[in-house]
Amino acid sequence: MNEYINLDGKNIDKEHICCAIGDPKHQKGVDKKKEWIKSKLKDGHIFRKLNARGKIFIEYEPIETAWVPINGENYMYIYCLWVAGSFKGKGIGKELLEYAIDDAKSKKMSGICTIVTKKKKPFIGDKKFYEHFGFKTVDTISDYELMALQFDDNDTPKFCDSARKMEINSKNFTIYYSNECPYVEYEIEELSNYAKEKGIKLDFIKIDSLDKAKNAPCIINNWANFYDGKFISNTILNANAFEKMIK
Repeated sequence: MNEYINLDGKNIDKEHICCAIGDPKHQKGVDKKKEWIKSKLKDGHIFRKLNARGKIFIEYEPIETAWVPINGENYMYIYCLWVAGSFKGKGIGKELLEYAIDDAKSKKMSGICTIVTKKKKPFIGDKKFYEHFGFKTVDTISDYELMALQFDDNDTPKFCDSARKMEINSKNFTIYYSNECPYVEYEIEELSNYAKEKGIKLDFIKIDSLDKAKNAPCIINNWANFYDGKFISNTILNANAFEKMIK
């Protein structure tokens, strides 16, 4: 039987958080991520992971306090469900998702939801996986879909109106980001140094509050790229990837 751990105020400092495991350059990002999780525990935030050294976890919380541009009531929102490497194909993803579903039902929620894409994109859920469990698309913006598993007849969640814009006023290359992902902190520093060295105008806007997250101008969990006022992608960029993109 697989053994799982839920992070809490007592164990979070000693437990790894899976994503950037074993990579010293991301330690600052890991620390920032843990600070963020600690601040969200009071909201019912759940980070559940396999008790093993690997990238195997699910992360979710009530939609009302979730840092994502989605409006809804009495739903759980899944930020991320990740099973990587040799742990794939062993039913672990199924166990993690079923735990979240059962947890939502035990708390008398109306359902559980998450973001997927029509074509697979990094850091976004697998649509076919969720369809297998009965999730259905309830809202769409471009290639991004909001899927929900409903437990009753209450209203389904919807993307916020601000997110439907997928554009901003600035023409500069602009990156919206948050510390929901431990990879972000290192790449922001790397890109800042690269832009300064090359004399490139590069703007960073940090999502650091629930209000900013709910009113973001695009679909975002942790990173969003804009250029010439238009949303480009949710791909986290390092200096090399950014250089290729602008060329």
